[in-house]
Amino acid sequence: MGAVDGAGEPPVGRSSGGGEGRPTLGRAILMSMFARPRGVLGRLGGRIMARTNAACGVWVCELLRVAAHDEVLEVGFGPGVTIAHLSALAPAGRVVGFDASSEMVEQAHKRNMAAISSGRVDLRLASVDHLPLGDNSFDKALAINSMQAWPDAVAGLREIRRVLKPGASIALGFTPYSGQAKEGLPGLLLAAGFTRPSLLEGKGRNFCVLAAKPDPV
Repeated sequence: MGAVDGAGEPPVGRSSGGGEGRPTLGRAILMSMFARPRGVLGRLGGRIMARTNAACGVWVCELLRVAAHDEVLEVGFGPGVTIAHLSALAPAGRVVGFDASSEMVEQAHKRNMAAISSGRVDLRLASVDHLPLGDNSFDKALAINSMQAWPDAVAGLREIRRVLKPGASIALGFTPYSGQAKEGLPGLLLAAGFTRPSLLEGKGRNFCVLAAKPDPV
């Protein structure tokens, strides 16, 4: 997930079967690998995420129906595997990504160097609660195994809603190891001002919640 993207890793965002009792050192290691990747552990976590997040990312992109000319935002792109898939789906569009981990930004840059050089992909270091983007800019937005690591999920979702065009879609995808519960996800999107949230289940126990930014009244 990167600082704001996840992986098929042990849960770090919330407890899953007794996680509350995990030793402080163990939690610190997991945070360094997956929630806010940094250093040697962060590099290892990025390699794990590149492998375990790929299928979920492809599925979420299918659900979003990314088109050739779409402007797409990914929050918490981690090692950049889904970014690479998005750039192939939107060759005439633009893909912008943010991650709060400098380690993940470096890995994603290496993985997407050609697309970045051509101007089709733009990857930056930033947090979900303050995206340096204009209002009403994107057709689609997504986050894979990311939201459970955000400081404030509703605040982050509101910031994403701000930069989406009216009627644009958002998808939040999770693997079964994310530590994110399914219950309450539609309610979070409603609280952030999105409409028509729907929870879907995919292969390998992956799940995703879709919603839309409402059109102006």
